[in-house]
Amino acid sequence: MVDVGRVGVWSSALRVGDEGEAREAAGELEELGFGALWLPGRGPDVFERARVLLDATSRVAVATGIVSVWSKTAAEVAEAHAQLRAAHPQRFLLGLGISHAPLVAEYRAPLRVMREYLDELDGEPAVPQSERVLAALAPRMLELARDRSAGSHPYLVNVEHTHAARQVLGPEALLAPELGVVLETDPLRARTIARKHLETYTRLPNYVRNWLRHGLREEDVAGEPSDRLVDGLIAWGDLDAVAARIAAHHDAGADHVALQVLADQTQAFHREAWRELAALLRKSSPSPWDGTRERD
Repeated sequence: MVDVGRVGVWSSALRVGDEGEAREAAGELEELGFGALWLPGRGPDVFERARVLLDATSRVAVATGIVSVWSKTAAEVAEAHAQLRAAHPQRFLLGLGISHAPLVAEYRAPLRVMREYLDELDGEPAVPQSERVLAALAPRMLELARDRSAGSHPYLVNVEHTHAARQVLGPEALLAPELGVVLETDPLRARTIARKHLETYTRLPNYVRNWLRHGLREEDVAGEPSDRLVDGLIAWGDLDAVAARIAAHHDAGADHVALQVLADQTQAFHREAWRELAALLRKSSPSPWDGTRERD
């Protein structure tokens, strides 16, 4: 299995930003101690940018969060994975997702389509189950992630989902939720940044159904995202508040938490914020950077 450590960084800038700065930032993030760099799958070829970041580093894992199964054939993905695996063994983790009906014209039967896609990835060249994860939210997709991959990389989830996902995945599968972070102590400003981030996602049914399964209500997602929705999904405040939320996900069953810094500039390299987070988290005991969670 690819070792992603306890805490990573999820960044659009690493994915689509200036290549030179992405190389430099990746090297710094590795030195800061982050275990994995997560790249969204949309936009130009994600595997080429993954190669750039892997070439620029020597230890940190690089993962996709995620590649939509509608965007590339399984054969294309398997070939790209094989090339990255050959050049950088045990450092690339393939994250796959089913996307959302409003975004995909041919969207249908998500579980069946994902099973068939995984069947193809078991062919030649194969993507080993230990080197792929699914963006699983609902119970049946989590079961598929448990049975056919290394685990799950869910996006935009609360601590309640992390707890429930661990129950479905069992003790061995990887659980690596993404967590949005706003380093802002003013409640109005912090929630404004978070709401802007959430606006698109409140129109996507897979996310909405998942939030309603885990403690949110219809009024939280109708119109402007409510404070309850914002506060449940996004960690905002000072560094101690963010560290507490990361710890809550770990305590609920997460092996790894992928931090996405949110700010007014949505695709910026948030290097100062990454440094602040690393400086704080290194002080914690036990360290969230090393070792694995002790499971019941």
